[in-house]
Amino acid sequence: MSKVTINGNSPISGDPPRQQYDTSEHPFELRHEVKKLNTRLDQIADSLEKAQIKDIIENYTNPKKRIITNFTAGMARGLGLTVGTFVVLGLLGYLLSQFVNMPIVGQYIADLLGYIEDYKN
Repeated sequence: MSKVTINGNSPISGDPPRQQYDTSEHPFELRHEVKKLNTRLDQIADSLEKAQIKDIIENYTNPKKRIITNFTAGMARGLGLTVGTFVVLGLLGYLLSQFVNMPIVGQYIADLLGYIEDYKN
């Protein structure tokens, strides 16, 4: 007579004792339990494949691949920040030129040149 432990906990300090089924008495329950476990294992395997755990682990265990990935990501971020800053400052300058009279700057420079001429004389 063989006995199988299913859904049991280890008997450590007050844990409930393990359930043991006699395979000759409960073959259907055991097959049903094994079928449920196999289904659950298939679901876990599918979710791990979808999450691409293998690629993630390979990326972290291969230093060369990690360095190349991080370098490429850093270059893309730097380029994106540079182009984004250029676009935002360009739009800000354009909007500012629509609302502010730009000859003010020219007048300020002319006043500076006048002060410089007065200083030379």
